[in-house]
Amino acid sequence: QVQLVESGGGLVQPGGSLRLSCVASGSIFSINIMGWYRQAPGKERELVATITSDSNTNYAESVKGRFTISRLNAKNTIYLQMNNLKPEDTAVYYCNADARATILDLPTTYWGQGTQVTVSS
Repeated sequence: QVQLVESGGGLVQPGGSLRLSCVASGSIFSINIMGWYRQAPGKERELVATITSDSNTNYAESVKGRFTISRLNAKNTIYLQMNNLKPEDTAVYYCNADARATILDLPTTYWGQGTQVTVSS
């Protein structure tokens, strides 16, 4: 099994910055795509950004130019640098990974527990 643990959430004023981290641990044979999703109260979970094992990235239109996703393959870790935060960025942010626990396993989607980001004055 693969475990994902997020950290770095918190309360920040509009225009401020936060950096989220997600570490994958456990039985890991390989990890392909990792990413960040978010879910605001009363809304569906939505994609924020994804990154492949060779660092190809994809962003939601609403965060382009403000958020940057990065990855350290050697540490099975991804980051989300969030700048110029807006109140509408308030949500629980979840880490996601498509991973194979062993060479015998098919790729499986794993989720972290989430970290709260609140943007408010």
